[in-house]
Amino acid sequence: MPGRGRMCYKIISMFVDSHCHLEMEEYVDDRQAVIDRAARGGVSCMVTVGTEIRYFGKVLEIIERDARVYGALGTHPHNAKDYSSEIEEKTRGYLRHPRVIACGEIGLDFYRNLSPAALQIEAFRRQIALAVEEGLPVIIHSRNAKEKTLEILRETLKNGPRTVVHCYSYDLATAKKLLDMGMYLSIPGTVTYRNTGLAKVVRYVPLDRLLSETDAPFLAPASERGRRNEPAFVKHVVREIALLKGKTAEETASVLMETFKAVFLSGDKTGGQGRTG
Repeated sequence: MPGRGRMCYKIISMFVDSHCHLEMEEYVDDRQAVIDRAARGGVSCMVTVGTEIRYFGKVLEIIERDARVYGALGTHPHNAKDYSSEIEEKTRGYLRHPRVIACGEIGLDFYRNLSPAALQIEAFRRQIALAVEEGLPVIIHSRNAKEKTLEILRETLKNGPRTVVHCYSYDLATAKKLLDMGMYLSIPGTVTYRNTGLAKVVRYVPLDRLLSETDAPFLAPASERGRRNEPAFVKHVVREIALLKGKTAEETASVLMETFKAVFLSGDKTGGQGRTG
């Protein structure tokens, strides 16, 4: 396995970027080139995550055009103030697309507070119910909202659909609570930053409860800071997880891929419930 620093990567054709935003405007000029570049670098699977209704059509366009990309859809907490029964029913229709594999990202963001907390909580609960009804896994966004997120997850998702806390940023104690509820933690490029505390979490959490992601175009890994993030850079995340786990990149990538398949691509997506309707 290569050491740290600027070194060539062996191409491993099983990297997975479980969370990116290819539908966003940052990729309007070179979206297909970005996808192709990721594939050449060994990324065999990507999930593009639509965070508000205006992006949902673009997500479907991308996933229908390229079999390497799956979709996830949900109203982000920043946009919770716009959530309505009309948007909910439109979302339900989009979620039934065969290549949409999750409801998300949904949750709470009390850091930026772009929507009032009460409306975030309402939209979060309603979309969890929607995911359960549609038999889909759930992708969670949670920032500066640890206790309320845990409370809602305990009430609504314990022993329910498979659930991923994306872009994990909380402490080890919170990770242990989420693991006890059967949740999975998705690790972004911030694992390559110094002094985030994420290394301690990754060392503790079993490898088969982790996922790799970029959250592109945001949060480029340390070696790519200052650049637009993109799915090709998930190799840096996998490499860092491997270093923290004392495993090879190949072994780590293989386990992460199998976990991704188990969470999102298994025939019984909810661990007991199939799609309704």
